[in-house]
This record gives sequence, C-alpha cells and structure tokens, in this order.
Amino acid sequence: MMNDLSKLRNWQTISISPENLTGEKGKGGSMPWEQGTSAAAARDLGTGWKVNPRMFIPAHETLTLADVKDQGEITQIWLTPTGYWRGQILRFYWDGEETPAIEVPLGDFFACGLNKYAQVSSLAVCVNPGSAFTCYWSMPFRKGFRITLENRNDEQVVVYYQINYIRRPVAEDEGYFHAQFRRVNPLPYKEVFTMLDGIEGKGHYVGTYMVWSVKSNLWWGEGEVKMYLDGDKEYPSICYTGTEDYFCGSYDFEDPVTHDRYVPFTTPYAGLAQVIEPNRLYNSQMRFGLYRWHITDPIFFEKDIRVTIQALGWRSSGRYLPLQDDISCVSYFYLDKPSCKLPKLGSFDDLELC
Repeated sequence: MMNDLSKLRNWQTISISPENLTGEKGKGGSMPWEQGTSAAAARDLGTGWKVNPRMFIPAHETLTLADVKDQGEITQIWLTPTGYWRGQILRFYWDGEETPAIEVPLGDFFACGLNKYAQVSSLAVCVNPGSAFTCYWSMPFRKGFRITLENRNDEQVVVYYQINYIRRPVAEDEGYFHAQFRRVNPLPYKEVFTMLDGIEGKGHYVGTYMVWSVKSNLWWGEGEVKMYLDGDKEYPSICYTGTEDYFCGSYDFEDPVTHDRYVPFTTPYAGLAQVIEPNRLYNSQMRFGLYRWHITDPIFFEKDIRVTIQALGWRSSGRYLPLQDDISCVSYFYLDKPSCKLPKLGSFDDLELC
C-alpha cells in the first residue's frame, strides 16, 4: 500500500461515527446540542462542540453502528467500549444478507479476549491505552453493509466508534471478509479443538486469535495446528509442528535467559500479547491470548477448508498429555460469498470467562 499512496484516484472517503451516524457529506458534528449524548457537557458551547461522541446500549439491546447502501471497502474501524467485552457481540452483514459474515465477541474480534487490557501492535489489529480497539482488515462490499453491537450484559454499556470506508469499484476477484468464533470448555479428553469447519467455496484463511486457559501443570503447547484443504480427509495438507511454532514463537515462549517465565510479545504478524498469571487468592489458572495473521502467507483454498489444533501437554516418562483446557478461537478468512454457515455462538454463560 505504501507504493500506492501517491496515486490520485476518483474515490471518496466516508466516515461514520456518533457525530455523523450516516456518514453524510458535510454533516459531521451537526447534531443540535440539546439532542446529544453529551449535551450537558456542551451546554455552554452549543452545536458543533462535541455534543454526541458516544452511544449508549441498554442491557440486552442491540445498537446498529452503521447501515450503508453503497459499494466500496471498509478500511479502518476504531472502537472503545465499557463493560464486559465477552458480553457484547459484534456482527457484520454484507450486501443485505440476513446471516452475518462476522459474529464474534467484541474483545475477541480485536485480539483482546480476556477482558483485560493488553497492548497489541500488529498490522491488522491494534489495541492501545486505555482500551482502544482498532482494526485495518480490508473489507470490500458490493451493495452495502450493516454492523451491529449486541449488549448481553445486565448493565448499560457506552461505546465510542469510528467506521471509515472508501467508495470505490469492487473487482470481481475480491472476497468478503468473515470471522467466526468457537469455544469449548473443557475440551474432551483426546479430542482436537476445531478452529474452523463447514466452509465451502473459494477463499483464503488470513488469521487466528486464540484464548487458552490452562488447567494443568507444565507446558501446554505441544499440539499441532492442521489445515485440511479442498477435500483432505484423514490427514491435512498443512501441518504445523507445535502451538508456539504456529504463533511464531519457540521453546514454550519462555525467557531464554532465566527460563522462569513466559515472555509476551507483539509484532506485525504474530504475538503472545497477553499472559495472565494466577495469584494465591481466587485465581486458579494461567491464561494466554495469542494471534497469528496470515497477511503475507495466506492459506488459499478452492472448495473447502477445515482447521484444527491439538491440545497437548506433558505427563510422566516423557509422554504427551491430552489436555482438557478451556479454548476459544476467532478464525478470519475471505470467501467468494457474503455469508456462510455459522457455528452456534452460545449464551452469555457459554461465553463467560470464569
């Protein structure tokens, strides 16, 4: 993209936020001050002085963040919420579809699924102080898009957001962006965790975000990520050699000098962005947040794709231990259709981290 910045184009930039709910030209910040969500703060200044920078979502209600009839590409989303992030569900609908292409808990979509702030400095997603979520995934659409945020919490939440897109022609070979969430707690003994399944069509897999809660001692990441492509059955076409290897680390993510701790890291394409260690009171287990973006190395498929990961630790006599951990995953991919089969998301209790 840096090589293209100097090109002059007949495109238009549109920005949607609480200060311009439709992105209409010349209407940003024009809401009458007395109608704004921050009317009290702006009462001495009037219209145009930050009168509606945020939106409120009552308990158990859904807010439409954007509803657009257009053609183009979402290029950037910035959002900062209050409340419990796993209790808020983000959904994207492309081209008037009734089934969302993206249905993911809010924090997990932005690679921050443990409901505690962790810095993420990557090309696709950034998480910055104090809880600012930003994504730069390219999201083309041909007829329009709708984005909603459901609040499943028992309390009202507040959301600030900005959705930026460009109005431009969309080429025939551009796919639709999808993201799906799965969680298994606990993983049954000797079963693999399915990251993505039931996807039919042409596309490419571009990313993984995973939350792993460990319920045993010793190292937990011996399992292999396997990608079954275009009719693969018993064995996959792509097989990574271990969990930390897939997330572009090595040797247990441990400090190579002291060998007594995990070392979090965040890079453009991969990271162990979050390590939550238990203390002696109330907390019971190690929890990890990891991401891997296949931006320069997308996984292409022509007909179908299935992705799994083994959960393996160590037991006595140098043997692998099949783990029964709490594992969550967001899989990001492009597909040649605006919607596809979705896994069951589950209830608030099914998603809650306990």
